[in-house]
This record gives sequence, C-alpha cells and structure tokens, in this order.
Amino acid sequence: MKTFHRLAPVAALGAAALLLASCGDRPDDTAGSGESAAGGGDAFSACMVLDTGGVDDRSFNESSYAGFEQAKEENPNIEISYVPSNSDADYIPNLNAEVAKGCGTIVAVGGLMKDAVAEVAQANPDQNFAEIDSDAAADNVYAFQYNTAEGGFLGGYLAAGMTKTGTVGTWGGLPIPPVTIYMDGFWEGVQYYNAQKGTNVKVIGWDENNPDGGTFANSFVDQAAGRSITETLAAQGADIVMPVAGQAGLGAGAAAEAAGGSLNLIWVDTDGCVSAAQYCQYFISSVTKNLTNAVKDYVLAAAEGDVPTGGYVGTLENDGTGLAPFNQFDSQVSAELKSELDAVKQGIIDGSIEITSPNAIQAS
Repeated sequence: MKTFHRLAPVAALGAAALLLASCGDRPDDTAGSGESAAGGGDAFSACMVLDTGGVDDRSFNESSYAGFEQAKEENPNIEISYVPSNSDADYIPNLNAEVAKGCGTIVAVGGLMKDAVAEVAQANPDQNFAEIDSDAAADNVYAFQYNTAEGGFLGGYLAAGMTKTGTVGTWGGLPIPPVTIYMDGFWEGVQYYNAQKGTNVKVIGWDENNPDGGTFANSFVDQAAGRSITETLAAQGADIVMPVAGQAGLGAGAAAEAAGGSLNLIWVDTDGCVSAAQYCQYFISSVTKNLTNAVKDYVLAAAEGDVPTGGYVGTLENDGTGLAPFNQFDSQVSAELKSELDAVKQGIIDGSIEITSPNAIQAS
C-alpha cells in the first residue's frame, strides 16, 4: 500500500498569494530550457508538463507552476521549466522529452494525463514523477490529490445561504473526477443547508445522484461555451453559479458582468479575486485547492535528495482545500452565516458531517 505523506500544512490562501506574486511576466520556458541556478551547490532540475490552457490559465496549470517558482525563490539551485500541451496528443511526447532532458523530477498537471504518465513512468523506472489530480500511476509517481468535495460543500452551503432566487447552479469543464468532486460537494452543501434550515434551495447543472444529467462545456478553454452555459443556468433562475472549468469558467465571469449584478459566482482552485481579478466584484468566494504550496514543498524536498513517495491528499483539516475570503462580499455575508460555515467546516473535519461523494478521496 502506498504511504501518503502530509506535506507541511499551509494556509489555503497561500496559493492565492503566490499566484498574485507570479502573475507577472514569466521566463520563456516553453522550449524546455531551465532557469540558471544561482549560488553554490548542485543544481536540481524540476520540470513540469502542463495540461491544455497554458501556464496562465487562472487555474491548476498556473497555481501548480507557481509552486515551482516559489521553490526556486527558496532554493536558487533549483532550475525550473515547463512545456505546454495543446491537446492530449502532446502528453506522451512532452513527458518523453522531459525524461530525455534528465530532469530531477517531472510533474504532470492534471488527471487526464494519468495514462500517459503510467506509460512513460513504467518505461523509465529510475525517473521521479509526480502528478496533479490523480492517484499514483506507478511506483515512481508521487500523487497530489485533493478532497475538494469538502471545500465544495462549504461553497454549496454558502451559495444556499446567499441566494435570493432559491436556485443556484454549477457546471464543469469535463465529466472527470477532479471536476465532479467539486460539484458533488457543492450539491451536498446545498442539501445540508436545506436539511438544517427547512428550505428548498434548488441546484441546477448537477445532481450527485444523477451524474449523467450534469452540465459540461467539454472544454477547459472554451470561454464562449462557459458564458452560454452560465447564461442558460441564469435564465433558469440561478443567481449564484460555480463553474469548475479552468479558463472556460472565465465565460461565467463575462455572463455575470453582462447580467449587471443579478448573477454572482463562486470560483474554484484559486481565489478568483487574485487569479481572475477583473471579475472580483462577482465572486462571493472561491473553493480553493492549495496546489502551490504542496508542489513547492514536494520540489524543495526532492531538491534536498529526499524525494517524497506515495502521495498527498489535501483536505479541510490540512488546508489543502477550503474557502477563500469573501473579499468584496464580506459585508454581505452575515455573521450568522459565517459562524455556520465555521461550524460546518469543523463538522466535516471531525466526521460529524459526512461527505458522501463517490469521488471523495481519503488518505491511506
């Protein structure tokens, strides 16, 4: 059985803060060239294979690479680089190219890369790999997983407490576990609010008990599709929507802007007021996935010759997931609702509130 290590706990907002620091100009690493190591000591090469959407996707690519950047800030002997993927056809060629470079570790971003990572890792058993949003594909692969059903539960409870129409919505980029786990949590949080309050807030776009009926853009980059879906949910009565779709989710921001204040959003992965600041006035909060600090800790350990094994599961308890600040909505979220959210969070941590999502992830 794999041993799952809990990397050093960090505040969930650390990822957002690091994103803010990293949103400026980046070195051109797309050709795979690393940054020169500064100072003494042996250089360690950390290489990243991105999923589609680019390094500035306002989502998992960007927050993962921010972990590389922060690791390099702490240890200048770490050389960092990334290669983008334009489609799934690029996964194996990109991974093989990084192996050929002699990287100290190769981090693959996204669960869609699992099969490609398994193939390349098994063919190169002496190469260290890590993968975001997947269980370990081989013995030489470290797994970063996030039980974002827990954070999503808080997002759903918040949405149910803030809706004025009694209808909220969520939609995803693709029907894959790293996406639907958020949606499960959101749906469950609304159901829990209804049970506690005797209300009947409706969720459209997703039902944990009927996943085949879920709403998806079938893309993480198609902002036009994201806007169209969000506008459709709003036309059906939703006044709060949570897109789980990377760059495609920016289309929801455009829909909220066009709605002129009648539609608000909950962002995911990062604090939307940092990663998509142009739409901050519409983000009640964000369900965070603390990729940045977990990746940073992994790379720092690997550079010191102590390559972590097994994997990491981010939870509410270790700040691997959670809610970002309410930012511009802080005065609109009542003290009572804030207190309830704190109590719900503690209930999830101590097990008195059960997450039933079939996509929920447990450390083992």
